Amino acid sequence: MIADIAMRVQELRGQLGLSATATTGTASAGGTSFASSLADAVGGGAVTGDRVVSTARRYLGVPYVYGGTNPATGLDCSGLVQRVYQDLGIELPRTAAQQAKVGQPVAGLDQARPGDLLAFNAPVNHIAIYIGDGKMIAAPHSGEVVKVQKVYQTPSAIRRIVPDRPPVMASGAASAGAVVRPAALQGTAGGADVPYASLFQTAAAKYGLSPSLLAAVAKVESSYNPDAVSRAGARGLMQIMPGTAAGLNVDPSDPVQAVDGAARLLASNLKQFDGSLSLALAAYNAGAGAVRKYGGIPPYAETRAYVPKVQAAMAQLKARGFG
Repeated sequence: MIADIAMRVQELRGQLGLSATATTGTASAGGTSFASSLADAVGGGAVTGDRVVSTARRYLGVPYVYGGTNPATGLDCSGLVQRVYQDLGIELPRTAAQQAKVGQPVAGLDQARPGDLLAFNAPVNHIAIYIGDGKMIAAPHSGEVVKVQKVYQTPSAIRRIVPDRPPVMASGAASAGAVVRPAALQGTAGGADVPYASLFQTAAAKYGLSPSLLAAVAKVESSYNPDAVSRAGARGLMQIMPGTAAGLNVDPSDPVQAVDGAARLLASNLKQFDGSLSLALAAYNAGAGAVRKYGGIPPYAETRAYVPKVQAAMAQLKARGFG
């Protein structure tokens, strides 16, 4: 079942791994949202290192196939890593060398945690998932299968994809270690009564966007809640998936970083799709790969509802004098 859902993840999320709306996602008429389906498939809740390991164990015994990305026919080392994280809604690059550059660096094996990526050799040509106690799950080489191995040599890189601390759930309840947010970040600006207005204005000016675009995305994604977490694992004010956050090098729970990262992503989408706001928003929701595949807004109920919802929120913000 998990592999079937993973294929659906790849189809629905494209290559960027962004979530849609916070908490539950947008439900399609008469059905459940993508986020709900994913959460049901992998057991719901936040992504943790232990969940990465338990997901990886599902592939024990799958034959090694060079270039393999489909567990039905075989996986190579990076194909295994990519598939495991895809199952949890986190998009990683395809090759071991690329995967060894995402997330955050870990100083040494003594500091590694379950779910961390262990890369080997220079240049990197092999990668595995650490499971603790000096062991890892890997797809070793031709003639082998996905299996548990001892960490047989010092990794050339260790990368942490899953955040150190679990995110605060969307109820807004405070937790130990939560991001401390200066009160000024939660104020208003321009008389428009927009939470985090100064962040939207700063990032918009930096990346050549409209502040109302960023504010509208935040409103639709999280209702301006920096502690929001979707059932698929997207986090923060701008609902960024962990894999995307790693690629942007931001902490999605920090409003300053989240808004800056989302602004960079939206600016990139606008450039990629020749200034089309609707396609840029569709890419933010479903992934740029899905937009390219379908030559426009993908035929996903969630995405087709998302785009006009953000556009309507933008219009309302502009009518109130913001952006």
